[in-house]
Amino acid sequence: MHPCGRQARIIVEGRELADAPAVSSTVPSTEPNLSPPAAEQRKLKFPTAFTVLAAVLVLVWIASFFVPAGAYETDPKTGGPVPGSYRELPSCSQAKGDELCVQTSVDQRVKQLFIAAPNGLYGVENDRGFVSADESGTLYGSAMIFLFVLAVGAFITVTMKTGAIQTGIGRLALRFRHSGSVLIALLMGVFALGGTSYGMWEETLGFFVLLVPLTLALGYDRLVAASIVFLGAGTGVLCSTVNPFATGVASDAAGISLGDGIGLRIAMWVVLVALAIGYVLWYARRVARAPERSIVGISAADAEQARGMIDDVPSLTGRQKIVLALFIGSFAVMVYGFIPWNDLWQEGWGRDFPLPTFGSFYFPEAAALFLVMAIVIGVIARLGEEGTVTTIVAGAADFLSAALIIVLARGITVVMKNTYMTDTVLHWMENAVSGSSQGAFGVLALLVNVPIAFLVPSSSGHAALVMPILAPLSDFAGVGRSVAVTAYQSASGLVNLITPTSAVIMGGLALSKVGYDHYLRFVWKFAAAAFLVACVFVGGAAALS
Repeated sequence: MHPCGRQARIIVEGRELADAPAVSSTVPSTEPNLSPPAAEQRKLKFPTAFTVLAAVLVLVWIASFFVPAGAYETDPKTGGPVPGSYRELPSCSQAKGDELCVQTSVDQRVKQLFIAAPNGLYGVENDRGFVSADESGTLYGSAMIFLFVLAVGAFITVTMKTGAIQTGIGRLALRFRHSGSVLIALLMGVFALGGTSYGMWEETLGFFVLLVPLTLALGYDRLVAASIVFLGAGTGVLCSTVNPFATGVASDAAGISLGDGIGLRIAMWVVLVALAIGYVLWYARRVARAPERSIVGISAADAEQARGMIDDVPSLTGRQKIVLALFIGSFAVMVYGFIPWNDLWQEGWGRDFPLPTFGSFYFPEAAALFLVMAIVIGVIARLGEEGTVTTIVAGAADFLSAALIIVLARGITVVMKNTYMTDTVLHWMENAVSGSSQGAFGVLALLVNVPIAFLVPSSSGHAALVMPILAPLSDFAGVGRSVAVTAYQSASGLVNLITPTSAVIMGGLALSKVGYDHYLRFVWKFAAAAFLVACVFVGGAAALS
């Protein structure tokens, strides 16, 4: 699934593996013979990420013929749906005047399926929620993230051309050669802090290709690298404390302060982050002790790469030190730019952040940053004009597969929006939680947000959609609105750890060369445990309201 597809692969137990090594520094240099019998090679393989997403796209499209199209009235002040105002939409062939309607003709539905992927790249959403390249409004497609991923690929590839990354990772691996668990815990803690504070998720796409060689050098496999990011940042987002894009939007829509319920969310963050770190460490140690127990299998190429990273590691040259400093500094600028410092300071201390911040910094600015720094590093490393340009193009090409996966995942949500399924599911959710007891309301609020999280992977979009409905319902149940906020973000975070509609999950797996089926085999136990913990916290808080 890696965008390069250049490294050799082997077949183990009838599956094409994502080439996980899991070879410790004490393993002899003789490669294990893991070639399977010829009969096993004929077993069916799990489909690629593109096939999985294409299947989900077709299933969602088929479901749109059976799920009634509907919509809520919109509050002009908040932009959110008005509780109790749901109505089913007529077919556009029967609509009167400028009435909101849904296209039901087969030819129009087929067209929506056919252009789902292009709309997932550059579709524009109009004021009625319809997405098309011909509309006027706001960009709904993933063009910004698409270019960001290509820019990150170009930047990392140019830096690797200098040898600075490989040497730097080798030196880091040597330092933590006998304490890899400490490094894993530290990295996951950093990602979890980013997730809980500002919703660090899409921004993690640049880290997968850096962590893979590091975990290989420490004697683990590629799945460990992916899980450091997914379970670190993902658990942080699940337990968002002051994340303005999830907790902030939800609290605002619910009419409460961002600080309401923060004690509950901090407690959840401590418990679930500790659980995530322990789970990843358990798997990593298992792979280090018994490489054959790696879920993603063993690759001879990865085993060789693992040894090469820690055998005869040279010292960094002066030029490489400069390149590495610029490399780390570029990612630091990206993280600093993405964090909404003024919003956080205003909420906590009632004043603006004392240090200078970017007036506007999002994926276009981040992509420009990485492209410019790729050129700067090429100049410093004396790659020459042709060498720099060629490497930039090659790096972008290596990441193209992950970028296209992100586009296809967004195309699925375009079909959902254009068939007006989402408000209908929201209406079902409204009916499900009405009239429940306090404790039951908390758990039900979490459960009914699960299908919405699948339909709307965006945490801020999810919050703006459900909280105007969920907040008044929590009042009727005698439950604090902050509990409803925590229930929503818990469901959103849990689903985004596993759903194939998440651009980060599918893109990150492609960059790590880990199969989606392998990832599900690894993560389902943690996801189940995290779900139970979230139910206990949310249900308990609701019962005590």
